[in-house]
Amino acid sequence: MLAAEAVALEKAGADFIILASNTVHMAADRIIKAIRIPFLHLADATADEITKREMTSVGLLGTVYTMELDFYKDRLKAHGIQAIVPDEADRKIVSDIIYDELCHGIIKQDSREAYRKIMAGLIGKGAQGIILGCTEITTLVDQADSAVPLFDTTKIHIECALKKSMA
Repeated sequence: MLAAEAVALEKAGADFIILASNTVHMAADRIIKAIRIPFLHLADATADEITKREMTSVGLLGTVYTMELDFYKDRLKAHGIQAIVPDEADRKIVSDIIYDELCHGIIKQDSREAYRKIMAGLIGKGAQGIILGCTEITTLVDQADSAVPLFDTTKIHIECALKKSMA
């Protein structure tokens, strides 16, 4: 369905395609194969920002699909970046907070504390930065919650699209 919509946008005159969801990027390869215009991949844009800071190892937070499936991590790896994800129990916490709270506009202090603890654990495993790989995460935590740089994928992707559209 997304590939068909991308083709329709291409036929309507779009210069490029973006997909404003980290998790749904699991369908990016199908979309890319269906179109002839550029696809601005969110993980590539994020990798570019990480590379600018000369980092090679980052924590990855997002839905369970983003953290566990390879579609995002492999894209980072192609840029020479290792993605470190939380252990299974912490992946469940991260994802459950997204789906059960953040997607419903619920912001809880104990959830913020859980994210802070999980981010600190990723830093302890060697993460030089943390990817906020879900659009809702930035409603819960910001740079003040982390000892290392946070990468807001939504902001990065929008800036990439704006630069491309202005070029």
